[in-house]
Amino acid sequence: MDIKHYTPLDVPKDKRSEFEKNIETATHGTGRLMLFAGDQKVEHMNDDFYGEGIAPDDAEPEHLFKIASQGKIGVFATQMGLIARYGMDYKEVPYLVKLNSKTHLVKKDQSDPRSPLLYPVSKVVEFKENSGLNILGVGFTVYTGSEFEGEMMRDAVSAVYTAHLNGLFAVLWMYPRGKAVADEKDPHLVAGAAGVAGCIGADFVKVNYPKPKEGDRAKALHEAVVAAGRTRLICAGGSSMEVKEFLQTLHDQIHIAGASGNATGRNIHQKPLDEAIRFANAVSALTYDLKSVDEAYAIYQGK
Repeated sequence: MDIKHYTPLDVPKDKRSEFEKNIETATHGTGRLMLFAGDQKVEHMNDDFYGEGIAPDDAEPEHLFKIASQGKIGVFATQMGLIARYGMDYKEVPYLVKLNSKTHLVKKDQSDPRSPLLYPVSKVVEFKENSGLNILGVGFTVYTGSEFEGEMMRDAVSAVYTAHLNGLFAVLWMYPRGKAVADEKDPHLVAGAAGVAGCIGADFVKVNYPKPKEGDRAKALHEAVVAAGRTRLICAGGSSMEVKEFLQTLHDQIHIAGASGNATGRNIHQKPLDEAIRFANAVSALTYDLKSVDEAYAIYQGK
């Protein structure tokens, strides 16, 4: 079930081997990606890191780096400033730099979502060269349906193209959101957003798990997988769930929908360190080794 890899033609000949090595590293040679999401420090501020049901470990940003360094992941996605503060102690971690972000303080009824570019890819390339860190790719969010979607799409196109010129791969977070969007998890809209990511040139597209009015969610996700074409689709993990239920969801996304992996954040990092590492390893076992839900759950239990 390994996925055929296509190197896009906008990757220069002298960067193709670097690009392919980065994809190979992140996917562990399978074409599937386990993205450990740590960009919520901006997106959700401290709501995801402190409070009831959240391990005290998660209050300290270094918790994310400890998980990424000790657990099996594909890439750790977070903002460059955080990587610059902790990367010297975690040089072995495979990083993906999130280029744009916004907080959740401005609500949709106040203004359509707009996620500004924080770092151009050129700065990421400079940082990679100067730091010697293992930076494999970049990520960017586009809110389709927002009145600002054109601005974000323009920046995303530039980010993807410049990343490819430098041998980095690109992941686009694609979320239908704004006053024009009645249902952010409508399967048809999610599939449309995945198709837009393909047109922009993304190597992977991260979408929210669609929620049909009736029928199976994994089957509904398949529309987005097909719409994305040669851009591989991964699903956002969302808020914390019961462990076995979450593992079953990831299994269905891969084996029923045909997704190429997952992006898991809160379900991992809101746990104490030892448990978070075991859970990251369980998610990777499902993703890379195609383990069953029961086998992955046994890894989580430490068996």
